[in-house]
Amino acid sequence: MKTVQNFFLFCSGVDYSILDKCPSDRNKYVGIGATVFFTGVLAFFSSGYALYTVFESWLAAVAFGLVWGLMIFNLDRYIVMSMKSYGRWWRDWFVALPRLALAVLLALVISKPLEMKIFEKEIQAELVSMEQEVFKHQEDKVKTRYQAQIEEQRTQITALKTEITDKTAARDARVKEAVQEADGTGGSGKKNLGPIYKAKKAEADKAEAELAAVTAANQPLIREKEQTIQTLESSIQTEITGLQRSRYDGLAARMEALARLTAQSNAILWASLFITLLFIAIETAPIFVKLISYRSPYDYLLHEHEHVFEMANLESTTLRNNTVKNKLKFDTDTGAYLVMARITAEKALIDHKLNEKLEELKKQPYNWKVGSV
Repeated sequence: MKTVQNFFLFCSGVDYSILDKCPSDRNKYVGIGATVFFTGVLAFFSSGYALYTVFESWLAAVAFGLVWGLMIFNLDRYIVMSMKSYGRWWRDWFVALPRLALAVLLALVISKPLEMKIFEKEIQAELVSMEQEVFKHQEDKVKTRYQAQIEEQRTQITALKTEITDKTAARDARVKEAVQEADGTGGSGKKNLGPIYKAKKAEADKAEAELAAVTAANQPLIREKEQTIQTLESSIQTEITGLQRSRYDGLAARMEALARLTAQSNAILWASLFITLLFIAIETAPIFVKLISYRSPYDYLLHEHEHVFEMANLESTTLRNNTVKNKLKFDTDTGAYLVMARITAEKALIDHKLNEKLEELKKQPYNWKVGSV
């Protein structure tokens, strides 16, 4: 039990030497450390499941999940360890805000894969529907590519058949007129096979010949175009059969399926929201514990411990700063005095040499030479 408590204290980032002086805070930091540890464990399972859906390998999922879980654990431990109580609530909250934002972000990242695992059965059912939609979309794209050609052939077949139909109707009308003229039920109303009948019979025969000619010309074209349509439809089926029918169950597909489920069902929406809030609460719990707790003996001792080092550092840096300033002042003043002394000495030396030269010139006689101009 002692070992477990020490491990959780390590997870909380507490200083053992200070905590030993205030045992009343021990349980508080054991609880904080346990929360940090189990957050890392949840991050391990979350990332492991997410990676398994991508690589479908337990080895890769466990390896990456372990790395991710340790990273989250270390980050949470640092967040909690770096928070200190200053005794002023507004300052504590101001310092905690960036850490709270980071904790919420981590909670969202951790919760999403576990949400997908919780709603796995519903997601699988939705993936089937999404897979069928994808396949149908692929088939529609194939059909659309051939649809224009098929419609063109069908339009031409309709035109050819309409022409035959029109010729057939014209032939039937001419035959009917000739028959009515022959039996006296139409035309002139006289029952005979006179010139009028012969003329109408000739028109009926002509219409029959035109129908036969059009039928003979159009039927092969109709059969040819129907064969073309069958070929195109066969090509469509061949391409559809050759489409890749891979499983539609990747990580992105599962996230999309979960989003569609939450949009379709209020129950799943609320459940997903509560799961996310639960992870946010777990992730931010250590921070809130430190924020809402009064300053404990550990906080005072930690502040005193850090203050000693702060003052020692201030003293050391101040003394070092003063030493450097004094040395600079000494070097500056002595340097300036040395320069002035050298200048004075040089001036005296120059004056002396000038006086000697002047005396030497005074002792020498003048030697004037008179010359003609």
